[in-house]
Amino acid sequence: MAALALGLIWAAPATALELKGWLEWLHKVEMRVLENGVVEEVAVNAGQHVRKGDLLLRMDQREAKAALLGAQAKVARARIATASAEREVKRAQELFDRGLIAIEERNDAELKQAAAVAEEASAKAAEAAAAVALERTELRAPFDGTVVARNVWNGAVIYKTIQQEPLIVIAPDDKMIARALVTAPVLRMFKPGQYARVKVANGLREGRVYSVGVEAVRVELQGAVYYLDVIIERSPSEPLRPSETVEILLP
Repeated sequence: MAALALGLIWAAPATALELKGWLEWLHKVEMRVLENGVVEEVAVNAGQHVRKGDLLLRMDQREAKAALLGAQAKVARARIATASAEREVKRAQELFDRGLIAIEERNDAELKQAAAVAEEASAKAAEAAAAVALERTELRAPFDGTVVARNVWNGAVIYKTIQQEPLIVIAPDDKMIARALVTAPVLRMFKPGQYARVKVANGLREGRVYSVGVEAVRVELQGAVYYLDVIIERSPSEPLRPSETVEILLP
């Protein structure tokens, strides 16, 4: 029976459980770009180990860099205007204190200073937006992991609203999930964090129950079937891959 081959147990035994299961990534992150453009460089391939912050993909950055330079120039001009307005306020205050100008003239200088400060704040906001747009021309690894899939190549034209599949998929490779199919009576015997062992190709690993199924994977005549997941440690250099069969030993 196919279900039994996957370790499915319909009745709760009195002794320790030995379940047939398989390995899965702990989770996968699907990465897409947030700006339109042309792919300039894809720096990784499927199966490659990456460190957090490593470059995965870079779009053509010329337009984004030009926009940032323009925004920075506006900030520089705004700062000069603000400094000039501050000097005018000081001068107007001195003249007012000496009785040489009316209060309206001093107030006009203060209004010009307030307008200059607002313009500088607006220019800084535009600079920050341009910096974010430049950052979005790159995809970088969000954590240490393995590149699970690469679906893009140099020269590809990418539209941020039309990306039917992720450009790059990455998964953490320091941990994996050993997954088995069990029925509800068996599932109720275990709680997240409970000790377990997993027999993999290169030895026996200690692990913990990571999650117990909430929704049924499927419903058969004998009852509903759920996932039982056990988390184990994994070295990035180990040849463990998803879908490899394992044995899960539960006390």
